Parts: sequence; structure tokens; C-alpha cells
Amino acid sequence: MANDREVLRLIWEGRLPVCFQLNSDEVYDIQAPDPFYLMVPRLSYFPLVTDKIRKHFVRHIHPDKQEAEMWLDFNGMALKWHYPIGVLFDMYAADIQLPWNITVHFDKFPEDELLHCPSREAVESHFMSCVKEADVLKHRSQVMSNMQKKDHIQLWLGLQNDKFDQFWAVNRKLMEVCGEDSFKHIPFRCYRGEEAFLQRLVKPVTEEGQKKTLQHLIQEVYPDEHNIRVMTHGIEPPLETPLQWLSEHLSYPDNFLHLCIQT
Repeated sequence: MANDREVLRLIWEGRLPVCFQLNSDEVYDIQAPDPFYLMVPRLSYFPLVTDKIRKHFVRHIHPDKQEAEMWLDFNGMALKWHYPIGVLFDMYAADIQLPWNITVHFDKFPEDELLHCPSREAVESHFMSCVKEADVLKHRSQVMSNMQKKDHIQLWLGLQNDKFDQFWAVNRKLMEVCGEDSFKHIPFRCYRGEEAFLQRLVKPVTEEGQKKTLQHLIQEVYPDEHNIRVMTHGIEPPLETPLQWLSEHLSYPDNFLHLCIQT
């Protein structure tokens, strides 16, 4: 892959200030607990960073609910734990004044909106499934299948423990082009509002061998729309940016480009 390590590190170090507040209807004490402020990694998942949040609030709710699964919402929208934190912010809160105010719940789990997350193992399973899917698209699964179990574990622990060097020592293998000039396809997902995300098979080069850009991807996914803005990691990459470079440098740890669409 192109050796642009500073870009990788800057993306890795992206943080969001969040103010967590317990849903007022669930407060069991006479006085509501103080909000809890936390800087969270954009690249992580909420279940990996909210242990302290649960401990802070759980003693202030009804004893019958203290073993219930915690879930989060922003402005009445339940936040999907299996989406990276930065993706959720760019989807719903990119224009707000920080900190990001999130409501914590232990009651009335929205069964029709959220998947259950019983443990960190559920996050690990989802994450590794995404990495394997991305490898199928990029390398026909040749990289992940040739890795040892300890490499898979190191990849996960690097993300879980927020260790850049530990993660990238393995992830760099997934970003190599295996003797080719580019990946077979670009792993990406496009999000717009409450719609289900969109995926397509998009190659990083044209039939003539020319490099495709972000503009090409948008035209292939939304052929009938114009003036679309694309956000990822809180920035709007220039539409002339090559897809191969974007995939190598701006993918989330699951190896997908997560693109939030605004019109």
C-alpha cells in the first residue's frame, strides 16, 4: 500500500466528545445523576467504550432493570451499536455543536430497531465478519484465509485496546494489493438518513485501466442524482480522490469505506 502513515495515524486518533445522560423517565433516585463526559474514538464501537457509562448510571435506575441491556439514542433515534461511532456521528450529528448529547436507556429496548449485544464477543464476531467480507471483495479472501489465528486476535485486540501499532502490524497485509495495481473491488457502504446502507460491486479502475475516483463511485451508486456531498471521518474528501487511495487510507478498521451521503 502507499506509505502514507501519518494519514492513517490521524484517522486513528480521531475522537468525539460525548455527554451521556440517563433518560429522565428511568431515574429511580430523587435526584438525577450527573451527566458523564467521555472522549470516544471515532473508529471504535459504543459497546467497547461504555463500560464506565453503565457503572455510572446503573445504580440510579430501578433495581429490577439493573441487569437489563443498556442502549443509546440521539434525538429519539436508537444508535446501532454495530455501526462505528464515527459513522453514527456523521449520519445524525455532523452539524451539531459539541459535545454530542446521547441519552442512555435500560428500559424499553427497541427490538425492531436494534440488534442485541450481549457481550464484547458479539462486537468481535461482527467486526471480524466485516473484515472477512472486505477481504473477499479486495483479494477474493486470500489474505484472511492465509493469516494465522493469532493474527486475527491481534487485529481485534488492536481495535479493542485502541493500539494503532498493534492493529496496523496486521491490517497492513489487508491493504496490500498482492502483486496487482489495485484491489479487485472497493469495500464501501453508503448511508443516507434512516435508509438501509447501499453496497455495490465497484472496481477501482475503469475498463481502460484508468483510476476511478470518488466521483465515479457516486455516479455508479446514485446515477440519477446530482450535487451529492460525501462525508467520512468528519471530512468531505474531494470527489477527484482516487478510490484505491481512499480505500487504503480512509477505510475504518473493518476495512470498509463508510460514506455518509448528504444532498
